[in-house]
Amino acid sequence: MRFDGDCRGGCGPAAPNPPRPFKDAVASPPPGAGRGVVLCALDLTLIAVRFGRQLCGNLDAASEREWLVPDGLGGYAMGTVAGLRTRRYHGLLVVATRPPGGRMLGLAAIDPVLIIGERRIPLAVHEWGSGAIVPNGHIHLESFELQDGLPRWRWTVGDVTIEREIAMDHGRASVAVIHRVLRAPGPVALELHPLCTWRDVHGVRFAEGAPQVDMGADGFVFEGAYRVAGSGYVPGGEWYHGVHYRVETERGLRDLEDLWHAGYFATQLEPGQAHELVAWAGPAGIPPRRPAAIFHKARHRAGALIATAQAVDEVDRMLAVAADQFIVEGPRVVAGYPWFGDWSRDTMTSYEGLFLETGRQEEGRKLLVRTAQTLSEGMLANTSDAGETEYNTADAALWFLHAVGRHVQRTGDHDLAAELSSSLLDVIHHYTAGTRFGIKADLSDSLLRQGAEGVALTWMDARVDGNPITQRAGKAVEINALWINGLATVAILEERLKHDATDLRRLAQLARESFKRLFVSASGCADVVDPDSSQVRPNCLLAVSLPHAPLLEAGIVKVAGAELLTSLGLRSLAPTDPAYLGLHRGGTPKRDAAYHQGTVWPWLIGPYVEAALRTGVPVAGVLAGLEQHLWEWGLGSVSETADGDPPHKATGCPMQAWSVAEVIRARRMLQTRAATARRLPAVP
Repeated sequence: MRFDGDCRGGCGPAAPNPPRPFKDAVASPPPGAGRGVVLCALDLTLIAVRFGRQLCGNLDAASEREWLVPDGLGGYAMGTVAGLRTRRYHGLLVVATRPPGGRMLGLAAIDPVLIIGERRIPLAVHEWGSGAIVPNGHIHLESFELQDGLPRWRWTVGDVTIEREIAMDHGRASVAVIHRVLRAPGPVALELHPLCTWRDVHGVRFAEGAPQVDMGADGFVFEGAYRVAGSGYVPGGEWYHGVHYRVETERGLRDLEDLWHAGYFATQLEPGQAHELVAWAGPAGIPPRRPAAIFHKARHRAGALIATAQAVDEVDRMLAVAADQFIVEGPRVVAGYPWFGDWSRDTMTSYEGLFLETGRQEEGRKLLVRTAQTLSEGMLANTSDAGETEYNTADAALWFLHAVGRHVQRTGDHDLAAELSSSLLDVIHHYTAGTRFGIKADLSDSLLRQGAEGVALTWMDARVDGNPITQRAGKAVEINALWINGLATVAILEERLKHDATDLRRLAQLARESFKRLFVSASGCADVVDPDSSQVRPNCLLAVSLPHAPLLEAGIVKVAGAELLTSLGLRSLAPTDPAYLGLHRGGTPKRDAAYHQGTVWPWLIGPYVEAALRTGVPVAGVLAGLEQHLWEWGLGSVSETADGDPPHKATGCPMQAWSVAEVIRARRMLQTRAATARRLPAVP
């Protein structure tokens, strides 16, 4: 097998066109750093997650903690601390065939077997349809850690310790797996057994005759889709029947499948020696990088991300690496792993946290320009995850206006404002005149109305059997807060370009006055008006938190804190509401019914913290639970959702873009406030 891309010169990131923010891998010091401090990628390593035998040997606990290594295209490697594949989405090579979507599972696992004399000691772990756990290699697992965002396992049997590391080649569908003998009295033998398939990540596959496997001296090609190569390949093939995925059982989805055992790789290693294996998809004529080069590139990239983000502590460093997992070629944003693709609402809501707070403004600019080119009748497509492009979102385009405004405000890039001026005005025009799904400004009060039969257009968009659970048709509070914010944002940008913004100002002023009159009463802030709904939900926070928010009411924040705030984010509905559902569990209909009826959403911590800071509501310690959460479920990341009821067990995607983005943003807001407080003169 030939490899490509060896590291030359010692420290290059080995990317053909690296993003400009990482070009030099050096950033200015963060606020409060001493003079002369320089953050360099080569000096920054991240070892933020580490577990020992007591957790690793507990199959249930170790299998609830998941790791992720993305390829920068939408594909990934993903699994659990224990090594047990608990989801049909888990595997070592998941390929985005239509980046960032069209994900196909290829190499599902590499099962190591340690051979000491006559003893064969399997180090892998599998669960079968019968309920059996065979083999149970997790009992030998001494430790697991994430170093620079890359997973590392160490198994110890007597006086022998074996280490495994995994990395992906950013920008290519290629994974490197290295097994190393750390300690042994002499040479030890190791067998590495690949388990393979080729199917949609959302499905399963069963044995139907032998797959096409083309074997060679150093590995094999599976069904023409991907290659697996390493030294010591021994050809073979048989189906393993009845692999069980326990999390899919909990989710009421198909939980059994068969995998193809494609021979094995045999090696004998002295202490300190390693076996390198690589699996990759793509054109046959393009060889992969050597595994060592893949690891070097990945570690250098992690250091560059940390430096560029000007991370000030361990949590900052973890979040900088976590943010990068969602930014893929384009650039685009993956909404969540392992099943979401590109969702415009999530992308625009995440924009400030993922791009501006991490020093990736130039990439963000490209994203905004590309997004503007996709506008249709003033709207952004919600997603094409299901195969067809859907425009069923009332707020994505409004979040786009917000993202452009924040970008220009924070970077001073008025050229971007000029370049996108017609696109921004196009959104305003269509929303004012009327566009899809009844989205139209009411001329009597300048507020936005939205809603149509069978659709839910706000972020609370769950449906069961085609029926919206939280349709919120009418004038929804956060839609109108975003609308007022968007009108003001575009007016400011137009005025800076010396364009007339009189009509925009008039619309914004009328909408602001109408908002205060219609949404605010002695009993609080309405969630929807016309028709009216006064359910206690977190949406009113956006009417306080946005840059041009119509309200500055501490009472709204206090109600949210008292009734919705948890250690992992905010509930989507107050527990005192008769419609409240405290558990986000069970089959798809049951989960979707609870999705926005009490389920906790971590992303809402951003609006909460910003609204609290604006109104003087105390926020000390509010992020403690979310910071601890980085070690608890999706390792180094923040989950999509959690149960509304204590103890708020995490649910949904283990890694979610807007959750990570808003935790980053909330931390930066609090860091800025703390830095400002330190600079204030002492009161005499």
